[in-house]
Amino acid sequence: MGNPGEEYVGTRHNSGRETVMKFAKKMEFADFVFDKKAQALVTDGKVGKTKVTLVLPETFMNKSGLAAGKLVKGAKKIKNPMGKMIKAFPDLIVVHDDLDISLGRAKMSWNKSAGGHKGVQSVMTVLGTEAFFRIRIGITPAKASGALKKPDHDTITDNFIVAEFKDKEADEMKKVMKKVVDCLEIAAKESPEKAMSECNTLFNK
Repeated sequence: MGNPGEEYVGTRHNSGRETVMKFAKKMEFADFVFDKKAQALVTDGKVGKTKVTLVLPETFMNKSGLAAGKLVKGAKKIKNPMGKMIKAFPDLIVVHDDLDISLGRAKMSWNKSAGGHKGVQSVMTVLGTEAFFRIRIGITPAKASGALKKPDHDTITDNFIVAEFKDKEADEMKKVMKKVVDCLEIAAKESPEKAMSECNTLFNK
C-alpha cells in the first residue's frame, strides 16, 4: 500500500508499495497494468509453481479497500484460537508502513488489528475480516535505548509519513526492502506461515 503519484515516491508512507514494486522486478513480472474497476495497478506471474498477483492501489492510502474488494478472492472459514469460525484470506499478504515499528525492522503478522493504520482498516472493512497476513515495515527512527522517536499526531499527519527518508534512513530502508522481498518469495514458493517464521526471526537478530 501507498499513495499514487511521483510526489510520494521515496516517502515513508510508500514503503509497502515500493517494496512490492521491487518484488515484481526481482521476479521479472510483466509491467503493471491499470485496472479501472479496482482503481489499481495489477500484474501477475509465477513464483516457483505458485501464481501470484500483485496489486498497487491507485487510490490514496485510506481508500485501499476498494482494490481489495474488487480483486481479493479465496475467502475461507477457519477457527480462531477461541474456536469461533471466522472469515479469512490465507493467501493475502498486505505490505505497508508501520509507525509502531522502528526503522530498519519489519514484522509479518496474521489476524491482527489495524493499529490505527487507515489503509489497513479500509481493507479490513471491505473484506469483513482481520484474518489475513501483513508485512509491517518500520518507518520510525529509534533512540539508542530502542524507544521510538515518534512525532506528535499533527506532525505525523502533515509532515512525517509523507516526507522522504533522510539519506542514511533511505540506505537502511533499501536493506529492509530487500529482506522483505526475500520473505515474499518464501511465502510464494513455500507458504506464508514459513515466511512469517523466517521473516520475524531475521528481523529479531
